[in-house]
Amino acid sequence: MLHKIIIRSGDLLFKSPRLQHLVRWLLLNVFAPMIRLLGFGNRKRKSVLYVGQAYYNSWYLSRALRKLGWKADLLNWDLNLGSQIYYHGEDFRIDYQSQKDIKNFFRFYFKSASRYDVFHFANKGGLQFGEPMRVAVKVFLGDEGFEIRFLKALGKKIVYSNNGCLDGVSQTAFSRWGPESVCSICRWQYEPSVCSDEGNLAWGKFRNEVTDYQCTLGGNRADYNDDPRVHEVPEFYCLDNDLWRPEIEIPEQYRLPNLPPHGIRLYHAVGHRAERTRSDGVNIKSTHIYIPLLDRLRAEGYQIELIQPTGIPNKEVRYLQAQADIFLDMLTFGWFGANAREAMMLGKPVICFLRPEWLESTRQQIPDYVDELPIISATPHTVEQVLRDLIADKEKRLEIGRRSREFAVKWHSAEAGAKRFNQIYSYLLGLEK
Repeated sequence: MLHKIIIRSGDLLFKSPRLQHLVRWLLLNVFAPMIRLLGFGNRKRKSVLYVGQAYYNSWYLSRALRKLGWKADLLNWDLNLGSQIYYHGEDFRIDYQSQKDIKNFFRFYFKSASRYDVFHFANKGGLQFGEPMRVAVKVFLGDEGFEIRFLKALGKKIVYSNNGCLDGVSQTAFSRWGPESVCSICRWQYEPSVCSDEGNLAWGKFRNEVTDYQCTLGGNRADYNDDPRVHEVPEFYCLDNDLWRPEIEIPEQYRLPNLPPHGIRLYHAVGHRAERTRSDGVNIKSTHIYIPLLDRLRAEGYQIELIQPTGIPNKEVRYLQAQADIFLDMLTFGWFGANAREAMMLGKPVICFLRPEWLESTRQQIPDYVDELPIISATPHTVEQVLRDLIADKEKRLEIGRRSREFAVKWHSAEAGAKRFNQIYSYLLGLEK
């Protein structure tokens, strides 16, 4: 019934900051404690709701956790139809056709508060149950993110997964990472609506206030990421190791023609390429470095085919990935993302710059991960020699690919993720492991 009260009193509330403050205080300090006294907030069940998509990671993690006895579901609140090609599944989607459907978000929110004891969010701006509800709560109650604070007041555990360079780290701090500033080649460097010191830090402050546990991978311990609540947890960023397997059967429509003798297939992908690439062709994926390099090699007689897919659903792009010999990833950013994890799971060698400082900070928490990481590090200045060496040595490529598959299964399979989060969630809830 509370969602009806909030909606119906919205006009009065947003016109009176004092009344908004009073309602927030009553909800947090009277209403929530009363519910907890009645036992609602004190139940400790193996139950988790993934609120919002995190690429496909949360989907496969939730499926694997179910095998360990968890009630694990996923809410897809993303209303952007263009983003759906990156997702692999969902349990719930809130019906929203017009503003009158805002009640559906509040109804789902309160139902989920009674059914789950862990709420796992991801991505900058992603601590929410959907944009319509986020905006409504801010307008009605005058507090960005109050719905998350209320969950916390009910005794729910809030978990969050970090993604990207602007997640809790100012542009100023991130631009200092060397040896070359990534921000200087970023499409969003001068777009404060996307990335700015003020916006990034405001998000990091809120994120750290409301979460009980945060997952990240790859160091970048600056600003709000330098916090004891932030942990290196590679297992969150997981895949289905059967879906991405080296011997995957290629459907006819994705089968590429045979290469000429001594030919080589390279894979270089940029998600949302048009949006993330400057007018001069520069982007943080290093396309502007790879294309001239490959042109030079072709001029020398190398038989190189470059795979650059765009707009293909993620479940299908793996058929093209599986036919590549080498993956080309970022040369200045300092770490790798989903594309490299997919490549490793498919048994492919990956070239990507690994920043020494980030390796060291990651090593402090998970030394085995860093020691076993098979990615070949390169910079814009060394990548040509690294690539020439790999092209010339097929056995080396195959050996690195074999180690890549073993590494990905060990650290990034859904089963590894379920085992790790069974421990994490159980610890947060005070359950026996």
